[in-house]
Amino acid sequence: MDGAGNGRTVWQITKKDTMKIRMLDFRVIKSLIAATMTVLSLGSIFAQEKDQMVRIAILEIDPAQLENYKVLLKEEIEASVRLEPGVLTLYAVSEKGNPNKITILEIYANKEAYQSHLKTPHFLKYKSVTKEMVKAIELKETIPLIPGMKIK
Repeated sequence: MDGAGNGRTVWQITKKDTMKIRMLDFRVIKSLIAATMTVLSLGSIFAQEKDQMVRIAILEIDPAQLENYKVLLKEEIEASVRLEPGVLTLYAVSEKGNPNKITILEIYANKEAYQSHLKTPHFLKYKSVTKEMVKAIELKETIPLIPGMKIK
């Protein structure tokens, strides 16, 4: 007897017990697979983040054409983020006291995504239509201090 009054010795395993063990094994295996997939996925994400290309573009726009420029910039940024998976962020701001000075934070998945971005129809249109509006441009390559930080 096993002390529980069910007529079995400790060493006897019923068919029902075997099914419970199989279910437990299945759950353990399923959990291990899920954990492995998570680790592999994180490794891939960290590798992608390491390859990211982050730039800052500082532009000076002709004040007389600023409103037209902002419309074209908005159109180009929205198309890039929507259509190009490698364009992770394009975020534009203007200086408070000097609105014709515009800074754009650019984050691409990698250099290839950036090179691809430069060849898209929406970017080429933006460049050709705004070339007379842009009086100066400074492009700064950067190194992220907190790689993989997400912008909410």
